[in-house]
Amino acid sequence: MGHYEDFWYEIIDSITSKGLKKEFDAQLEKMNHQSKHKYKESKEKWDYAHKKVISLPKNISNKKAL
Repeated sequence: MGHYEDFWYEIIDSITSKGLKKEFDAQLEKMNHQSKHKYKESKEKWDYAHKKVISLPKNISNKKAL
């Protein structure tokens, strides 16, 4: 086992514990259509999406923020 398994587990655990699964999935989908993320590896995309949804303000509608 390496650090990759830990990385995936920590991301999934973090987003599910905070109830951000839908927002995380929406962010990944949005990134699939953006050219600046075209050549990033999955780990880089997940890290970026995780940081993005964790930093979302709680009082703003998620549709507006994404």
